[in-house]
Amino acid sequence: MDLFDKIAKNFGPIGQHYEWSHGYFSFPKLEGEIAPRMLFQGKEHLVWSLNNYLGLANHPEIREVDAQAAADYGLAYPMGARMMSGNSIHHEELEQDLATFVGKEDAFLLNYGYQGMVSIIDALLDRNDVVVYDAESHACIVDGVRLHLGKRFVYRHNDIESCEKQLARASKLANANGGSVLLITEGVFGMSGAQGHLKKIAALKKQYGFRMLVDDAHGFGTMGPTGAGTHEAQDCVEDIDIYFGTFAKSMAGIGAFVASTREVITYLRYNMRSQTFAKSLPMPMVIGLKKRFELLKNSPELREKLWNIALTLQKGLTERGFDIGATNTMVTPVFLKGDLNEATALTRDLREIHGVFCSIVVYPVIPKGLIELRLIPTAVHTAEDVAYTLDAFTAISEKLQAGYYKQAVSLQSE
Repeated sequence: MDLFDKIAKNFGPIGQHYEWSHGYFSFPKLEGEIAPRMLFQGKEHLVWSLNNYLGLANHPEIREVDAQAAADYGLAYPMGARMMSGNSIHHEELEQDLATFVGKEDAFLLNYGYQGMVSIIDALLDRNDVVVYDAESHACIVDGVRLHLGKRFVYRHNDIESCEKQLARASKLANANGGSVLLITEGVFGMSGAQGHLKKIAALKKQYGFRMLVDDAHGFGTMGPTGAGTHEAQDCVEDIDIYFGTFAKSMAGIGAFVASTREVITYLRYNMRSQTFAKSLPMPMVIGLKKRFELLKNSPELREKLWNIALTLQKGLTERGFDIGATNTMVTPVFLKGDLNEATALTRDLREIHGVFCSIVVYPVIPKGLIELRLIPTAVHTAEDVAYTLDAFTAISEKLQAGYYKQAVSLQSE
């Protein structure tokens, strides 16, 4: 079969719906200043789908620094990969500041979070090593593990008994092959909002002799007394061997970093192909990230506002009978029962009638028969935003339970 003919017959589990979903459910365009209220298809919507946790995206001090850095350096500088000609004192200063903040000896800047995680796994493991990972790990972890030439074992999501069982298998195999064991989990699972059981998993290290890599994309800047991450929140900073954070969430930027011992970071600097053969982060972004990081560290009131909004929203949803799953972080999922057609109908209702924009998740990301509406609170949302959203969710829930959305879909098909 011709490659293009094959593609034409199968656009994939999500792509198969593109003809009716593109531009509305997938690849929507939010316009205007990044804020709780933005334009969608020409109408103002209350937006709960941006990972702008601390509200830094349009902070006036950051906008000023970004603009000045662009004027001073342009977007090209420095040219080349870090190893060749793309290094600078600003890159190195940011790395050391990040390492200190998350409790590690050294850190390495990465151009992108997704690409970075895939490349970390590739660089750390050889065919004799064994990897153990959570079943609900982010796609970047899954893709990194898929590239691993050795064995891999997956444990049930946040299930310590299952985790220990897989660690026992992995340890036995690694010992037989002369390899090592790496366990990968997340600090905050972005879809469910549940924290990974970092401290409980770390307690198994002595028995099974593994190293631990934590993807804390959603936890960095939001979790812990100082915002240093989920490992700080769970009081196990020293137990996490390799810490990974991104700039695309709490820092409202682009890129990521990995932190560990000086020896491990030196190894990664010289062996991560995604960084060795890719252009360095542009200087305006690096200088902008330094300013973002400064505000993250020195403005605890932003984190307090985030958590106040998140807890108010979650309390209100729970009091109104909504299922918010196992979240114990700011990420707020709302689970409803319904099929794909009902999901699309109620989402249109939520947007067109109530002017509320949030992400919708259905099968195959979650089990059939469930609809997840994922809300991302931020420090720039208000109590009024929460109250309005609670009323909107109550309205669509009542219509869903009454069968309105099944009827609406039936009438449309006729």
